[in-house]
Amino acid sequence: MARYTGPKTKIARKFGEAIFGDDKSFEKRNYPPGQHGNSRRRGKQSEYAVQLKEKQKAKYSYGILERQVRNLFERAQRTKGITGEVLLQLCESRLDNVVFRLGISPSRSGARQLVSHRHITVNGELVNIPSYSLKADDIIGVREKSKSLVVIENSLAAKSNVYEWLTWNSETFEGRFVSVPERIQIPENINEQFIVELYSK
Repeated sequence: MARYTGPKTKIARKFGEAIFGDDKSFEKRNYPPGQHGNSRRRGKQSEYAVQLKEKQKAKYSYGILERQVRNLFERAQRTKGITGEVLLQLCESRLDNVVFRLGISPSRSGARQLVSHRHITVNGELVNIPSYSLKADDIIGVREKSKSLVVIENSLAAKSNVYEWLTWNSETFEGRFVSVPERIQIPENINEQFIVELYSK
């Protein structure tokens, strides 16, 4: 399956939460999509359905594909620590996610585009790979020629969230990936244990 580019509100309604950020359309209709809307009777979901839904929520939230999730899971299994937590930490360490968290872009899809279009640097070097995995103390910056981009200026002006594992210097347009976040610091509402159970079958 290619990367999802369809209606985001429909996906948010499927999961019952605004996984793509603030969404006025979702607030108006925060029930599952479908012909019968809120009146449709939904039976109890199987264990597999619950696990699959959680994996899909993670995929849509971070904007990653099935093969990427599988590769991250296998990498998490080989890493010391709790597999589910390590999986989310690997997702949070992706360059496109950190660009989004720093407020350089208002969405992960926008952050992915900024990285792909060579607007972002890591430790002074241009990096155009959204899945690039950051390490502690890496410096993420906006390329000199791109600092005047309206989309970046508007996003930084509207920035409201601050994360403990990231710092931002508004004068140099540079942020620092201080450390890999602990699970308690990751705001995503994802039950990573279900994903581990699904892949462990």
